[in-house]
Amino acid sequence: MANTTRSIAVDSYVFDVLMHDLVGHDRSPASFLVFLHLWRETHGRRVVDVQLSLQQIAAATGLSKSAVQAAIRLLKRRKLIRLSRTHATAAPSYALRRSWA
Repeated sequence: MANTTRSIAVDSYVFDVLMHDLVGHDRSPASFLVFLHLWRETHGRRVVDVQLSLQQIAAATGLSKSAVQAAIRLLKRRKLIRLSRTHATAAPSYALRRSWA
């Protein structure tokens, strides 16, 4: 069986500052998990944005859909992610905003 596990680089800022900020200050560990998942889906695949449904994010993180919705709202409000849609009912495309870089 082939090893399909790959390492991805994560900016130290994500763990040194953002984790404390989202989990401690905002009291939203779900937001941190969703941010890490989006990091994996974008930076891990070397793409700018990724189209995912709330259900896909929930299944990948182990969170409920409502927890993912709340996390997305917080990340959007904090300007850590950007959402775009091709039409009203389409799953959004997510792009990370790395204001610290």
